[in-house]
Amino acid sequence: MPLSGAHDYPLWLNATIFLVSAVVVWVGGTRLANYVDRISALTGMGQAFAGMLLLGCITSLPELANTITASSIGNPALAANNLLGSAAINAVLLAIGDAFLHREALTSVVAGPATLMMSVLCMLVLIIVAVAITAGDVPVFGMGAWGMAITAISIGSFWLASGYGARSPWLVKDDGANDVASTDRRTRARHDSLPRSLLKAAIAGTVIFAAGYALSQTGDALAEQTGLGSGLVGFALIGIATSMPELSTIVQSIRLRRYEMAFGQGLGTNFVNFSLFIVADAVFAGGPVVNELGTFETVSALLGAVLIGILLVGLLERRDTAVMRMGYDSIAVMLLFLGGLGLLATLG
Repeated sequence: MPLSGAHDYPLWLNATIFLVSAVVVWVGGTRLANYVDRISALTGMGQAFAGMLLLGCITSLPELANTITASSIGNPALAANNLLGSAAINAVLLAIGDAFLHREALTSVVAGPATLMMSVLCMLVLIIVAVAITAGDVPVFGMGAWGMAITAISIGSFWLASGYGARSPWLVKDDGANDVASTDRRTRARHDSLPRSLLKAAIAGTVIFAAGYALSQTGDALAEQTGLGSGLVGFALIGIATSMPELSTIVQSIRLRRYEMAFGQGLGTNFVNFSLFIVADAVFAGGPVVNELGTFETVSALLGAVLIGILLVGLLERRDTAVMRMGYDSIAVMLLFLGGLGLLATLG
């Protein structure tokens, strides 16, 4: 059954394919977190770096699939809203993961300076996206100047944040829990080889990419069939669905007590996603993608920046207590996201 003709399928069939694909992405993401944890232990790379480089890149495959397919069929707004929606939703996923920590707030146990740098840079990139949409774009070499700038800044931010842990001139006192977790993960990793773990991670990534393609095709069809529009469907429906691997890997990382890896995954994937703006420009035949965006996307970008800013406050404070199994910052993120979603619904 070719998914390229999803617009011709009935609503119930597209909804079924969409839900099945979301489940496949969830399962693939859960397994991926275990494989990346083993790779991190076997290679000695840090948790935050593993979360950014491996989890962030692989779990962005659904967004890549959606960006290519949505732009190629002439609906770049769907692709852009998926990328912007994922940034806000990733902050919400970290808040949801907080509930799996039970006794204390997630931001109170994350001590690495690299995580703080990631938060600041994510906010910066989102604000730049909002400025680009407001200012408008001009074509350069067949692609948008702002699109290329956003991609370059995202890649640069990824590089800057990935090495900041080793370059940072300051350290945060920790309670030793991460040291115990590191010993446990090295012990488990000895039962598997690096090539085998890499192969399993590659297979999981392939499955996630295929399911992401199905999500993008059926999601575009659902946007038309339900009448909700590309903005809200891309931001909320496809944004949540393509964030399933992030949610599953974040939750699994927290269960494994790899808190830095969870944040590296949740925040680092944003850099990968925003570097896809140049891909959307390259595939879309109608000019710079930024010029196809408007108020809805500007608010989406700023909402993501605000949500990450709240988490940053919790990371800096490091004394947040758990209420209803979540930190105050996580509760604030959840409430503001719902309020922002309501605002976007009126704009959409």
